Amino acid sequence: MIWQTYQLDNIVSKTTEDITLWQTEKGILEISRDTLVLSIKLNEQRKGYVFHGHGKLLLDTVVETEEGAIGRPIEKEVNKAFIMIGETEEIQQRLSIANKEDLTEMGYESEQKFVAKAEELCDQFLGRRINSHKCFGEDHGFIFAFQNKADKLDTLVAKNSKLVYKAINLAFVSNKNKVVLKSPSEVVCATNGKSVIIRK
Repeated sequence: MIWQTYQLDNIVSKTTEDITLWQTEKGILEISRDTLVLSIKLNEQRKGYVFHGHGKLLLDTVVETEEGAIGRPIEKEVNKAFIMIGETEEIQQRLSIANKEDLTEMGYESEQKFVAKAEELCDQFLGRRINSHKCFGEDHGFIFAFQNKADKLDTLVAKNSKLVYKAINLAFVSNKNKVVLKSPSEVVCATNGKSVIIRK
């Protein structure tokens, strides 16, 4: 294991257009133009970003069972700062330097205030020192961490057909035709048209 310390860039950028950060048949995450952006680096290589702007997350967390559909899709506005670890090159080409107006629009008095918020968020999610193989592997797809109402983090991990979403009172795991949904009222496992439902 290699444990190293990540660094945050000190230059705040913004998106120059609406961007789809992630999309599969199970969901989509979009952010709007003028979203603030700060790079997360490891060994001087860009590995992800902290974003703060206006976005939307849609997730299909419905499980089809013999008793019918269980669960409901997630549709949430993403208006707080959040983390993305994953593919960065395409995003980097759609950024420009943020100005004071851009920062003020999102409630920051200065670049330092946004950097401090990003550091706080990264400390909460990654800790000061991270396992670079585990968190920053080249083939790990995408990892997102969103602030929730309880000041904790909801996480979304996605790679190809695999999806894991963990939020307050909800866990959802999907891999092709295998699905597990855990909520306060039930646990549902479904595969190849067969399902098991455990009600609490």
